[in-house]
Amino acid sequence: MSKLTVEKVMGLAPVIPVLVVDRVEDALTIARALVAGGLPALEVTLRTPAALDVIREMSQVEGAVVGAGTVLNPDQLDAAMEAGARFIVSPGLTKPLGKAAIAAKIPFLPGTATAGDIMRGMDMGLTHFKFFPAETSGGLPALKALAAPLHTARFCPTGGITLKSAPEWLAQPFIKCVGGSWVVPKGPVDGAKIEELARAAAALPRG
Repeated sequence: MSKLTVEKVMGLAPVIPVLVVDRVEDALTIARALVAGGLPALEVTLRTPAALDVIREMSQVEGAVVGAGTVLNPDQLDAAMEAGARFIVSPGLTKPLGKAAIAAKIPFLPGTATAGDIMRGMDMGLTHFKFFPAETSGGLPALKALAAPLHTARFCPTGGITLKSAPEWLAQPFIKCVGGSWVVPKGPVDGAKIEELARAAAALPRG
């Protein structure tokens, strides 16, 4: 792949799986199933003690583009990049994290929920944003209202989106993909089931 940009990451598939992985030994099974199902961009959230090791393991899977989510500060950014993360996702946007990600020249998808959030990101030169938490921040009507005046911004809504609700979001031209945790259900890891769910997500049409 040529130089990876946040736009390219968002264009890889209609859904970026949002992964909370407790056990390193599950990493390869999950990553292989998602990639086989057509979802190569994998967001491993830094919500578990195993997360950095999971990123290292998943990065070994051919075709996987592994990123780190729930990155809160520059120290976590550095740790994620050291573990092999190729893109960074955060729940919000702070000046220290934004500056560090831009300086590191790594694809960065910061969380936003208000016009002020997005405008601060645009002042930093950012153009692509996570809309989070999507459903509890007003859902699609809220994002439509924000996207109208901030018409150059592009979004990946995350938070409460399901296979059933995703098509309505993806039909919007300013939405390039959605984030979703439904493709890896909680409980024992079932590679065949994950691949089946990934195929359904990868087949979702985009506007």
